[in-house]
Amino acid sequence: MQQTAGAAEPIGLAIERLIDAPVALVFKLWTAPEHLARWLGPKDFTAHAVHMDVRPGGAWSAVIRSPDGEDYPMGGIYREIAENRRLVFTFRWTAEDEPETLVTVTFEDVAGKTRLTFTQTPFETVQSRDSHAEGWGECLDRLVAYALQQHPGGEER
Repeated sequence: MQQTAGAAEPIGLAIERLIDAPVALVFKLWTAPEHLARWLGPKDFTAHAVHMDVRPGGAWSAVIRSPDGEDYPMGGIYREIAENRRLVFTFRWTAEDEPETLVTVTFEDVAGKTRLTFTQTPFETVQSRDSHAEGWGECLDRLVAYALQQHPGGEER
C-alpha cells in the first residue's frame, strides 16, 4: 500500500492488488450491486441497501453494518465509466459532515490476472486518510477472496 502526503500536494491514498481473475470479472464485481454487496466493507462488516446507476452522472449508495449493528451509509456520483478499464466516482459518508473525495479504480490485464489500482483524494487530514486506508484495504482483501470464489482455479495474492 502506498500512501502519499506532501505540503504542496493533496493528501491521497493509493492501494494496489493483483487479483488472479480476468479484468472483465473484477470490473463486474465493482459494477453489479449483487456482487458489490458481497465484499464492500471492512472485515466482519456486511453491506446492504446497495443501489447503483452505473453511468456517468449516475448515483450509487450503500450501507455497511458493523459487527455491533451500527450502520454507515455512503454514496456518490459516477464521473467516468470505461468498461473493464476504469471507474471514477465520488465518495462521501452520507451521515457525517465529511467532505467528498474522488475515487479512481483502474483495471489492468497482467497475463490473465487483474492489477487493480485504487486511489482516493483529497483528504483533509492524514488521520482521515489512514482510516480510509485501513477500511479500503480490508474491502480489497475481501474483493480478492470473493473474486477467487467467482473464478475457480485462481490463486490468492
